[in-house]
Amino acid sequence: MVKSMNGEIDRSEVKRKGGRKKLNRVLKEMIGTLVYLLIVLCMVLFVVRYVGQRTEVWGASMESTLNDGDNLIVDKITYHFKDPQRFDIIVFPFQYEENTFYIKRIIGLPGETVQIDLDGTIYIDGEALEENYGREIIKPENVGIAIKPIVLGEDEYFVMGDNRNNSSDSRTEVVGNIHRDDIVGRAWMRIWPLSDIGILKHQ
Repeated sequence: MVKSMNGEIDRSEVKRKGGRKKLNRVLKEMIGTLVYLLIVLCMVLFVVRYVGQRTEVWGASMESTLNDGDNLIVDKITYHFKDPQRFDIIVFPFQYEENTFYIKRIIGLPGETVQIDLDGTIYIDGEALEENYGREIIKPENVGIAIKPIVLGEDEYFVMGDNRNNSSDSRTEVVGNIHRDDIVGRAWMRIWPLSDIGILKHQ
């Protein structure tokens, strides 16, 4: 507390000190907020780069499991600890168009032989594949290069869309077999539309 020569309180000095304290408090709050936002930004960048990322489904190739316009979170970390499994829904880049990614389901695993006959039956190492993800039976004209046995390499996967007659996938030479290093991640969760939000079932 400050007093003037006549013993009265110098209120202007008190106001100045109070103003400085308020300014310091505001500055501390601003710095604290900036630090917090920086930490959040770093965490978001880390998650997007190494853990997961948001992606949007375009087209009908994965109907009726995934629909055009669905927004998903792709898990980018799981495959650092275990191998992709049959029926996993994965995301990978399209080799002929920059910044374009495909989302398909794994059907064939490394070292296996995949073949599809004209009645639409999928064979893995000569045995008919039991699965219920295909939207409909594959038509003869959509069997593609899988009419002949396709032997997968040690790091190759054979993928297909669930909408079997409306999907560009490993049955075409344009897409072909997918190498392990090209897999971005595993579709994990649908976050849009809100009516369908939830963890995706792969098997």
